[in-house]
Amino acid sequence: MPHWSVYTGSSEPHDGIDRLPAPPPWRAFDGTPVLPPPRDADDEAAVSPDRVHRARTYVATPEAVQLVNAALVLRRPLLVTGPPGTGKSSLAYAVARELRLGPVLRWNITSRSTLADGLYQYDPLSRLYAARQASLGGDAAGETGVEDHLRLGPLGTALLPYGRPRVLLVDEIDKSDLDLPNDLLNVLEEGQYEIPELMRAARRTGEDHAGTGEEAVEVLADGTGTPVPVRRGRVRCRAFPFVVLTSNGEREFPPAFLRRCVRLALRRPDGERLAEIVRAHLGTATGGAGPLIDRFVERAKDGELATDQLLNALYLTGVAGLDAPSRDALAEQLMPYLSAPADGDGL
Repeated sequence: MPHWSVYTGSSEPHDGIDRLPAPPPWRAFDGTPVLPPPRDADDEAAVSPDRVHRARTYVATPEAVQLVNAALVLRRPLLVTGPPGTGKSSLAYAVARELRLGPVLRWNITSRSTLADGLYQYDPLSRLYAARQASLGGDAAGETGVEDHLRLGPLGTALLPYGRPRVLLVDEIDKSDLDLPNDLLNVLEEGQYEIPELMRAARRTGEDHAGTGEEAVEVLADGTGTPVPVRRGRVRCRAFPFVVLTSNGEREFPPAFLRRCVRLALRRPDGERLAEIVRAHLGTATGGAGPLIDRFVERAKDGELATDQLLNALYLTGVAGLDAPSRDALAEQLMPYLSAPADGDGL
């Protein structure tokens, strides 16, 4: 491995992130106060069997290993494109596990997603209700501040000043509206953002005139019930997060967005790599997998298939203990094309 590489693709956890070279001068950040990396146990979703399995069994290509390291060293987002089922999102979990970067922050993109959704959510109605209840009870101490009705989103949490980079998965960004990629540019370029509601509250309480600049409020971060400090409504990262943006290749992105990303194109695995993936997921319980793998590769020439369809077919036919003809017939039903095949056949 080159001396600047920290991710190996071995899936064995280590502290290689501490050897990460210094960032380019134009990508250095100095956010404070420095926060310790969260534990996986702080986010219940992070320790779900599905995510743990995906992280442990991911089989990275040499190109993926190289470009992950490039994105880490350059402190740039990694734009991963490829057909469904090629492991785009699993890559983020694999990197987080190997480099011990804590729970993956996940932002699932839809056509209605906005930049604000990823940064934070503020509920003014719940604050109004709390203030009304406090006034009706005559208990001024029961009133709550803005921070009690605000929660950071996955992007907003990733940009907190952690001592180690967090991993942020922005899944299926090609499903966003036309403005979101451009809206992300400034935040990912500057590594910081502002929360106007907290800034206004700070001005009203005189925080900006305290002189020390040390006063902060505590807000909840994404994926955890542990509050984190935010000073004067401004958040600036310290270790730039490892950002994985996935795309199925369904649209083109603006040149300004593309030039700020390291780009990785994942292709459909060939038979040899499929065998590696099957071994990683199913271990030794892969007797007779060869013919099904060959059949999968052959069928994939005529239509779109996903690797997890093959894994499902291998697992179920293995559990069922079927003979070869019955196994092949069942596997055929479990591996329908995801889109219309080239010859027009539905299977």
